[in-house]
Amino acid sequence: MYTPPPFKSDRAASLAFAEARGFGLACAWDGNKPVASSLPFYLTSANDGTPRAAFHVARHNPLAKLADGTTSWLLAVNGADAYVSPDWYVSPDQVPTWLYQAVHLTGPVRAMSDGELAAQIEALSAKFEGRLSPKKPWLSSKMTAGRLEAMKKAIVGLEMTVEEVEGSFKLNQHKSETDYAAVAGSLASQADTGAQQIAHLMQEARPNVFANQEAFANETNQLERTVP
Repeated sequence: MYTPPPFKSDRAASLAFAEARGFGLACAWDGNKPVASSLPFYLTSANDGTPRAAFHVARHNPLAKLADGTTSWLLAVNGADAYVSPDWYVSPDQVPTWLYQAVHLTGPVRAMSDGELAAQIEALSAKFEGRLSPKKPWLSSKMTAGRLEAMKKAIVGLEMTVEEVEGSFKLNQHKSETDYAAVAGSLASQADTGAQQIAHLMQEARPNVFANQEAFANETNQLERTVP
């Protein structure tokens, strides 16, 4: 992943982002061309702390045959993104750009045993069912035994040993306070939810910028009230 220094995310933040997102694009090479599938996943850790990404694919998915335990795959995880117009900057001579969050996890992928797959199904569903609280979580025990076994036979559990973690959180960190605040404000006013999310992330990343803007506005208002 090409990541200019201002946008580089550290390992812990990148892993936390990937786990929170829980959805990515798994990519492998079949010897002739790239093969990819979008899928949900969750992260665990080996005893030595090495991250592992667990997911599954349909048994007939070409990726299933490429999980040899040695060949490296890529799991690309993207978050919110938004276009930025040059007109939104205070400074002149700006160019269009795109702000986003993305993390790449790289490492070999192996096929799971039947027992591991059963545990993965429970863990994966629990991860996302938990986001629907106070809804009572769905459990595989709600399925008939025959239907559950048929479903398990139709998929292959996979686990990536994450050897490399790369993160790029491009949020205009290199821009001046006035330009940063102006762009965040313009994004926040857009109807697009991605733009609004990026604006929120910008405010979280550099809260002092907006505190300074508010202080300046308050001082200006005070001055206007005192000048006859």
